[in-house]
This record gives sequence, C-alpha cells and structure tokens, in this order.
Amino acid sequence: MRRRCATPPLHVLAVNPDPQLNHLAKQTAREIGEMCRETHPGLEVANMTELGNPATQLVRISALARLVVVGSRGRGALAGVLLGSVSTKVAGHAHCPVVVVREQHPRGPVVVGVDSSPHSRQALGFAFETASVHGVDLVAAQVWRAERGASSLDREAAARESAERSLSEQLAGRRGDHPDVAVRELAVRGHPVAELTETAREALLLVVGHRGLGGFPGLLTGSVAMGVLHHATCPVAVVRDERSTGRR
Repeated sequence: MRRRCATPPLHVLAVNPDPQLNHLAKQTAREIGEMCRETHPGLEVANMTELGNPATQLVRISALARLVVVGSRGRGALAGVLLGSVSTKVAGHAHCPVVVVREQHPRGPVVVGVDSSPHSRQALGFAFETASVHGVDLVAAQVWRAERGASSLDREAAARESAERSLSEQLAGRRGDHPDVAVRELAVRGHPVAELTETAREALLLVVGHRGLGGFPGLLTGSVAMGVLHHATCPVAVVRDERSTGRR
C-alpha cells in the first residue's frame, strides 16, 4: 500500500506589479481557488494577492512554504506579467522546492537526477516521497562522462562502474524508508541536461537538485537545473540543498 502524507493547506497566490491590475489578480486567485476546492473537496484553500515583482514576492513567500508551484508561462489577462522568466528565477532562488508545471501531465514515473552532491541527496528524498504519494515508480538516473582524452575502453568501463556504484550506494539508504516504491537504476553516458530530459519525456515529474547561491545576480542559468527547466517536456521540480536555504 502506498503511503499518504497529511495534506497541508494550499495558498493560491496572484502577484502583479501594477496596482491597476489588482482587481484582475484578485479575480484570478479567486477563480483558481474555487476550481481547487471543487476538484479537491476537503482541501483547505486560501486566496492571496500581492503587489510587486512576481519573482521577488514568490521567493520571499517561499521562506514560509513547504512547496511552491508555478506555471511555465502565464495565461489570460496577467500573461504579460507571469512570464517564463518568473518561473526560472523562482526555481533558482526559492527557499523551498519549486515545481514548474507545463500543460502536459503524463502518468509516467518520477525521474530524479543523482550526482552524489548534497543538493542531489535532497532531490532524491523529494523524489522518493513524491513517487510514494502518487503511487508511481521511480527512475534514478546518474549521468556520467568519460575523462577528456580517455579513449581507452578500460577507462570508460571504469567510469561507468563508478557511476553505477555511486548510484546504488545513494539509493541503498532510501529504499528502506520507501519499500512501496519500485526503483529503476540508470547510469548513462552523455550530457546531464540532454539525458535527463530524454529519460523524463513521459515522466510524471523530473526532479533535479540545485546548489543555489542566493540573490538574483547569482542565477545559475548554465546549471543542469536551469537547463532541464528550459528543455524538459514534463513538470520539473527543483530542490535546493537545505544548507543553501538556511533550513534543516
């Protein structure tokens, strides 16, 4: 039986930088809140509006949240405000995990990128929990590259074996906590962004870690996390290392 977690309240937040659009922001939050209540009876839903820069406000409020969910692009009257750049900035700097949702919602597995780093371990825990809650399998992928100049088949084989061993070691400590989740290990050679997005083509969710440096000037636009945000066709969860967010 899949484990279910207590459902936290949902806060529907509409942020806009123009006071003249405040009535539209309130209307948007109200309509989405009503839709959530209808589709999820019993869920505690609160409507909220904020005035200011959308990315800045969402990052600020994320310090009090368990999870932030944003669309990849805005729609309707506020489409000019909620652009893709907002979701990118929020995913890169929020104090909690961020899920960027796209129109497609495949019912595949949860895919998580693993690379032995602290933020990767946080992402792995988030991925296991999500797979358990939704009753789907987990694909844990570690992408490796042979060293430059490593033309020897022996060196390439050693690199593959090292990646496979690292992946198995990282999963060993998690399997016991989530015995209900079926796990597939995947060690593949290539570029992390290309391989992860291809592996997650039919995924329910792609989960990646982000080291996070804090402050918008430090946005890691070239990182794997930002790369998959731009290229993945499924929803993407970006999970930062707790040490970079100040959380424990």
